[in-house]
Amino acid sequence: MTQAPATTTATRRRHDREIVVLAVPAFGALVAEPLFVMADSAIVGHLGTAQLAGLGVASALLTTAVSVFVFLAYATTAAVARRVGAGDLQAAIRQGMDGIWLALLIGATVIAVVLPSAPALVDLFGASDTAAPYATTYLRISSLGIPAMLVVLAATGVLRGLQNTKTPLYVAITGFVANGVLNLGLVYGADLGIAGSAWGTVIAQWGMAAVYLVVVVRGARRHGASLRPDATGIRASAQAGAPLLVRTLSLRAILLIATAVAARLGDADIAAHQIILSLWSLLAMALDAIAIAGQAIIGRYLGADDPQGARAACRRMVQWGIAVGVVLGLLVIVSRPLFLPLFTSDSTVKDTALPALIMVALSQPICGVVFVLDGVLMGAGDGPYLAGAMLVTLAVFAPVALLVPVFGAGLTALWGAMTLMMTVRMLTLLLRTRSGRWVVTGATR
Repeated sequence: MTQAPATTTATRRRHDREIVVLAVPAFGALVAEPLFVMADSAIVGHLGTAQLAGLGVASALLTTAVSVFVFLAYATTAAVARRVGAGDLQAAIRQGMDGIWLALLIGATVIAVVLPSAPALVDLFGASDTAAPYATTYLRISSLGIPAMLVVLAATGVLRGLQNTKTPLYVAITGFVANGVLNLGLVYGADLGIAGSAWGTVIAQWGMAAVYLVVVVRGARRHGASLRPDATGIRASAQAGAPLLVRTLSLRAILLIATAVAARLGDADIAAHQIILSLWSLLAMALDAIAIAGQAIIGRYLGADDPQGARAACRRMVQWGIAVGVVLGLLVIVSRPLFLPLFTSDSTVKDTALPALIMVALSQPICGVVFVLDGVLMGAGDGPYLAGAMLVTLAVFAPVALLVPVFGAGLTALWGAMTLMMTVRMLTLLLRTRSGRWVVTGATR
């Protein structure tokens, strides 16, 4: 007939292949991260309740500290992908090295803060008298692995920007296995208790960081990129990451407010909330994998001065986000009777969680659009807009959520507020993408 439909079909298939090739390994790497904590919990749990409670407090602190700096991955992915699109691999890897040096500087600063303040931080999180010593021990030792964890974030961003998500998957799987073996050997074989678990995790994290550094250094030497720290480049990486830090802190504030409100609703509500939040986080990983593909693909198209390709890729990824969101929502509805008994046998908690899970299921297509467009705008280096949009979202969500207990509403109303939050995010992101102002081409934004 005409050439246009064939071209459109071919373009969609090309985008589909790119999304699958990047998103599937990215999802595997994302899932591997929480498995670290699960493995540590399973091993330490056999030492005693106090040790497990201490691990829970310390892990929460460490996870918060590291997740705050996730911009090291996001900003690096976008910057590297632009230079890849522009055909300048030397500059791409040089940009990646700046991100890695920034990660080391931040990591050293975090260690300097955590080591002396560990007992106060543990107390702030409400650890019991019996759990506090174990939490302090684990936190102090594990803090030595924070620079490695941040290097892994930055180096992962480098490889994603280079359109490589397979290596992070392989490193994550290897790190998970090594972590489990080291923990078992040090906790029980060497009889180091919870300290052995911390040392095992630190060794595994530095091992992962070393592998990433070898890969990046080899790439730098192959393309003649300098490995030395560059103050201007490090400062530019920090400036690019600052808006994403604001975005991340705003999102963390939303989640903390939701948990605080759930706690005020009663024991059954907070228990159900934690179950639902764990599921919501798992679903988010599936959608975040598409967002990661979006960061790499959009950055590359814009760096290659191809705005039409960037827009077409954006449209296709939104379609993917909606489709995956619908599938995930249906899975939640179908699996509710099987999912809840895995976490609780309390009928009150189950009855509280069931209607809220319906709200979560219905919101998944919205979440799909949000995660994809978040990734698109990150890939475009549109951090300042993302920061402002998240602050607006926080300003809308906070009063609505805080009014839930005032009006005697329950957990379903709270998750209705969470759905409102995601809807506001979707609207702000759609406004931006439709305006076209995010489409800034060139090797740098």
